[in-house]
Amino acid sequence: MAEVITMPRLSDTMTEGKVAKWHKKVGDKIKEGDILAEIETDKAVQDFESEVEGTLLYIGVEESAAAAVDSILAIIGNEGEDISGLIGGAAAPSAGSEETKSEEQPKTEAVETATADVPAGVEVITMPRLSDTMTEGKVAKWHKNVGDTVKEGDLLAEIETDKAVQDFESEFNGVLLKQGVEEGAGAPVDSVLAIIGPAGTDVSAVGAPKAAAQSSEKPAEQKTEAKTEEKAAPAVDASSSDRVAISPLAKKMAQDKGVDIHSVQGSGENGRIVKKDIENYQPSQAKPAASAPAASAAAQVAVNFVQGEDTETPNSQVRNIIAKRLSESKFSAPHYYLMVEINMDKAIEARKEINSLPDTKISFNDMIIKATAIALRKHPQVNSSWAGDKIIHRGNINVGVAVAIPDGLVVPVLKNTDQMSYTQISASVKDMASRAKSKGLKANEMEGSTFSISNLGMFGIETFTSIINQPNSAILSVGAIIEKPIVKDGQIVVGNTMKLSLACDHRVVDGATGAQFLQTLRTYLESPLTLLL
Repeated sequence: MAEVITMPRLSDTMTEGKVAKWHKKVGDKIKEGDILAEIETDKAVQDFESEVEGTLLYIGVEESAAAAVDSILAIIGNEGEDISGLIGGAAAPSAGSEETKSEEQPKTEAVETATADVPAGVEVITMPRLSDTMTEGKVAKWHKNVGDTVKEGDLLAEIETDKAVQDFESEFNGVLLKQGVEEGAGAPVDSVLAIIGPAGTDVSAVGAPKAAAQSSEKPAEQKTEAKTEEKAAPAVDASSSDRVAISPLAKKMAQDKGVDIHSVQGSGENGRIVKKDIENYQPSQAKPAASAPAASAAAQVAVNFVQGEDTETPNSQVRNIIAKRLSESKFSAPHYYLMVEINMDKAIEARKEINSLPDTKISFNDMIIKATAIALRKHPQVNSSWAGDKIIHRGNINVGVAVAIPDGLVVPVLKNTDQMSYTQISASVKDMASRAKSKGLKANEMEGSTFSISNLGMFGIETFTSIINQPNSAILSVGAIIEKPIVKDGQIVVGNTMKLSLACDHRVVDGATGAQFLQTLRTYLESPLTLLL
């Protein structure tokens, strides 16, 4: 019986996909695990494998065309099987049919027209989309100048997105003929970033509005663009530069669970990682990067004071986006605040005992993160998001930890925090905080948070409030642990207290719900052993 293959949802923000390339044609035999097509999402190009066997009877989306998620991508069944009922009565196109040829003919002509203004051997590199929220990128630094020879894998430039600075590598060999964006300047996604080709080629006409519009219709270049995006994002981490053989479903599961696919042993054909490998993966303790560059201790770029002289500092792309997002959050989400004071005496004792173990050192922040994640299990409403006409209750608990960097603030995300141990949380936070300050975080490490924590206690701040990190519905502000007189069993004694402030979006989290969450969190911190129950 024929099986209908639909356009898969390969990312949380994907609403439609584009077929960058078909690896099979109508009439071909298909085996389970065969790559059917390359699907271009809003983030990257991913291989799409078949999970059924049979003959490819119908292709629902032409190469380089787009279709909505869950629409018919292909139909696989027995050779000669009638599938007219599955495609609304339309006849399945056969290989070599006149209909298929007539459809392909204008497409070929469009390609020829699109390439008319681009000289032979010349490759147009466009500004990649390196995160789901990125609309423009800024060239922080060019590593190649016009006239330089460029090889595949060479570092072309450093691209500053709304979240981080990422290395951008070339996938072509040739000479850098043109820089479409000056160093320090920004440009929209998909605009001309650079042109590479044979030395001496005239590319003055390439990059004009007409040429740019035509090049966007060229399937080969679309595929190249998207592949460049996919490769550029992990280029920050040298260990991520090798392509990993993984099925699209397994890749999405790994992203949702926060699993590093480079540490997973694949059981599929030729070592390919499949669904069961991610399901059975046992995370090991993450190790902080030993070679991370030293980060500035300052939370903001240092400004020299000159008496009587005003100075200016141009905003970075990161700071512009931070300003925009925080303003949108503050003025769109009705914030309210709840505050509570915690007795930290038992938490202090518990930390001393844990840190007495060999090769173990955790902070109070690690304990707060763990307690918060467990508390979110009992109060899923706080782990939810506002979506206009509905509230989305998140199935994973991903805690974002605010980190101050010279350009502002970023929020690395600990995926599935409730399933992590103290030592795993400690190692991950140290690693990501270090890389955040040196602009070494990857875009996907700052996406997908369901709740956020901001800790200014290390600066001696006793209490403060924060702006919610959208699309979260709450953020916890953590103050310093203060030694002061407290009343205990009717006696005034010296104790250690810490104040917490919870900012909530009233559209999602009612006052009673937020208060109950803080009560649970207080119980976990004042009696750390309850976390083991």
